[in-house]
Amino acid sequence: MAANGNMTPTEYISHHLDPLQVGSGFWTFNVDSLGIAIVLGIFFISLFAYVGKKATSGVPGKLQCFIEMVVEFVDNSVKETFHAKSRLIAPLALTIFVWVFLMNAMKLIPVDFVPILAGLVGLTFASSSSKGYVGEDAGIFERAMDHPWSYMKAAPTTDLNTTLALAIGVFLLIIFYSVKHKGLGGFIKELTLNPFNHWALIPFNLVLELVTLIAKPISLSLRLFGNLYAGELIFILIAMIGLWQLPLHFAWAVFHILVIVLQAFIFMMLTIVYLSMASEKH
Repeated sequence: MAANGNMTPTEYISHHLDPLQVGSGFWTFNVDSLGIAIVLGIFFISLFAYVGKKATSGVPGKLQCFIEMVVEFVDNSVKETFHAKSRLIAPLALTIFVWVFLMNAMKLIPVDFVPILAGLVGLTFASSSSKGYVGEDAGIFERAMDHPWSYMKAAPTTDLNTTLALAIGVFLLIIFYSVKHKGLGGFIKELTLNPFNHWALIPFNLVLELVTLIAKPISLSLRLFGNLYAGELIFILIAMIGLWQLPLHFAWAVFHILVIVLQAFIFMMLTIVYLSMASEKH
C-alpha cells in the first residue's frame, strides 16, 4: 500500500521509480541495483556450490533434483544452439539464466516492503539525518518512506544501467569470439566486405555491419528492461489502491512469473545465439 498518505500519486510513483544513488555526475552509483545484484549473485554461487558438494549419486533430494534439472535444461539449450567448442558458454549461459531470473523475481516482493524496510533501517542507524518533510508527529511508516534510504528498488533489472551492463558484457564476448575464431583480419573482413563483396562498397558495408553489431547489446538490454519496467509500473499502480491491492497483486504476480522466467530464458538464448554467430567462420 502507499505508506505515505501525504504523497500525491505522481510523487508516489516517482518515489518508487527513482533509485537510491550515491556520488554525482559520471560517478553516480545506483546502490540498490548494485547491492541487490551482488547479493543475489553470491546467493546463486553459494547455493550451486553447496548442492554440488553435497550431490549424491543415489536418489537425489528435492533441491539437488531441481538444480540438476536447471543445469540439464541450460546444457541442452547450449548444445542445440552453440556449434563451436568452448568451455565458457555453458557456465556463462547458466549464470545468465539463474542470475537474471533471481533479479527478475525480486519484483514479486510488494513494492512498499523494501523501501519501508530500508527507511526503517535508516531511521534506526542514521537518526541524525532521518528528519524528513512529514514531521515528527507522523507515523513510523510515513517517516520511513520519507527517509532518503527508502529510495530502494527491489529488482535490479528494472534499472537500465543493470541490463545495459549485462548486455555490454555479452557484446565484449561477441567481439572476443569473433576475433578468436575468425582472426582479426577475418573479423575486419566480415565488417567491410559483407553483405556486398566489393571494395567500392566497403564504407556502406562498414556502416551497415557496425549498426547491426551495436544493435545487439542495445536490443538485448532494452528488451529485458522494458518488460520488467512495465511490470513494475503495474505493481506500483496496484499498490496505490491500498489494502484492496492484495488480490490484484497476487493475480498479477502469478501472471508475471511467466514474464520473469521467459525474459531470463530469452536473454540467455540470445546470448548463446550471438556467440554462436560470432564463432562461425563462414
